[in-house]
Amino acid sequence: MARHPMPHAPVRRLTVLYDADCPLCVHVRHWLLRQPQLVPLDLVPAGSREARRRFPALDHDATRREITAVGDAGQVYRSTAAWIVCLWALAEHRPKAHWLATPAGQPFARATMLAAARWREALKPDRTACADGQCEAPGSSG
Repeated sequence: MARHPMPHAPVRRLTVLYDADCPLCVHVRHWLLRQPQLVPLDLVPAGSREARRRFPALDHDATRREITAVGDAGQVYRSTAAWIVCLWALAEHRPKAHWLATPAGQPFARATMLAAARWREALKPDRTACADGQCEAPGSSG
């Protein structure tokens, strides 16, 4: 049975699907876990068996391309909205999240997400250069 979001249901818990193969995404995951949370965050690798078990109706290929957060009542947030809701869940960053959700803040939130996407793309390992499966992020020492 598919869960449908309840209109205007409060978010009491969020599951954040992140790319576990992305150094930036893993760094942000660790940062989120260190922050005092007003809304508990569960961080689950995108496309993983656990993600598919929890959210069988999601497009899991899309969750690997962009950050996705899912509320406990079935709310789905993607890309910039997902980042804003993650900040909203944090005690010290909720006021900033409220501002980023306004028309004045939206361009800043979008620019941040675009910059992160460009950096993430630059960090992708060259899959042709890692035939042995031991890929490293650019600039890392072996």
